[in-house]
Amino acid sequence: MGRATRVLFVDDEETVREALDQWLTLAGYEVETFEAPEAALAAIDDRFPGILVTDMRMPRIDGLAVLERALARDPDLPVVLVTGHGDVAMAVEAMRRGAYDFIEKPFVPERLADAIGRACEKRHLTLRLRSLHAAADSRDIEGRLIGTSRAMERLRREVLDLAATPVNVVINGETGSGKELVAQCLHAFSARRDARFVAVNCGAIPDTMIESELFGHEAGAFTGALKRRIGKLEHAHRGTLFLDEIEAMPLSGQVTLLRVLQERSLERLGANDPVAADLRTLCASKVDLRAHAESGRFRPDLYYRLGVAELHIPPLRDRREDIPLLFEHFAARAAEAHGRTMRPLGARLVQDLLERPWPGNVRELRNAAERYAFGLDRHGGEPEATSDVQPLAARVEAFERDLIRQALRQAQGNVAEAMRLLDLPRRTLNEKMQRHGLSRGDFAG
Repeated sequence: MGRATRVLFVDDEETVREALDQWLTLAGYEVETFEAPEAALAAIDDRFPGILVTDMRMPRIDGLAVLERALARDPDLPVVLVTGHGDVAMAVEAMRRGAYDFIEKPFVPERLADAIGRACEKRHLTLRLRSLHAAADSRDIEGRLIGTSRAMERLRREVLDLAATPVNVVINGETGSGKELVAQCLHAFSARRDARFVAVNCGAIPDTMIESELFGHEAGAFTGALKRRIGKLEHAHRGTLFLDEIEAMPLSGQVTLLRVLQERSLERLGANDPVAADLRTLCASKVDLRAHAESGRFRPDLYYRLGVAELHIPPLRDRREDIPLLFEHFAARAAEAHGRTMRPLGARLVQDLLERPWPGNVRELRNAAERYAFGLDRHGGEPEATSDVQPLAARVEAFERDLIRQALRQAQGNVAEAMRLLDLPRRTLNEKMQRHGLSRGDFAG
């Protein structure tokens, strides 16, 4: 992140604006001057890389009002107030309200330079800390939804955006693509994170048991119901309910589920008293649920209640550049869990991984990686290639990225050592690391 060097200067006197503009520009600042504060305030948000300097006495609005409006846009913005009246009481009030500094006219240029320099440094540190906190949050979700492809970057952004809302979400994706993992992330980054995440596989429950499983029952509600049982919906109260393979839910279950979502309450089988059911639903489907609803195979009213928003998980074949990273991650995790030494990925293995079709997506890849970690693969970790061959350019890009990643790991993030291992000049290595989304900090020992 660059230094904070922008200065917005508000003063109703043209001669003062011109003088300050010239002087601060010569001092190395990027200056914008304004006769009135409205345009200056419009340029301020929580990412603005600079500070605000404003005159205290102006015709339509005073500096204290400008200060208040600026801090409403960003409470940490340094605001320097300038006055020609030497009003000590006003200075005290300005500092009490959050002004960074207060300078009297006529001011000594060095005094103003010192105040602006310190204010810009404070702004730089504030933005840097915000960036680090955002990066920490980003690394958290990156550790769950792994991949550097554009498709995965987009999916992570969408997950974080939807997690911050209370809407119900339908998650679309092929078998093994990671729908439940995405649902867990939506819950983990939501306001309901401290409550339960309750998962139900609708395709694994017999039709005759779906209502008892979801709504629970009282003792004696039916033959074999010897005691009260709390259903999944009630168990998820104030939390998140994840309904996997929602398309397999029988129509009778869909009717009662819709009623619960509408009324935010339920009745256990064999009971008459309603029970609160405050929950967020996340549903996963490997089919086009909208098409199912339009064709009558799924209730349209329930679909529109469940699918306020939709997420689409890309299949592994559409993000092949993530395959070596995912394979290595799963293999290393399995090796560590069982006290084994992780074998490095050879060039042939990486090539074959990129060429395989992976119809089972990430689940299939994880199984292959675990077999590799346990030494159970048939070719010493070299899976058989298939006819699903990628274009040469894509294979070369993925292979290059993997070689650089291995060198950085071996060098523990030391770029100079990685340069030696790869026999590359620094500029070339930096450009390739940037293109492949690699950072030395990810490999530091």
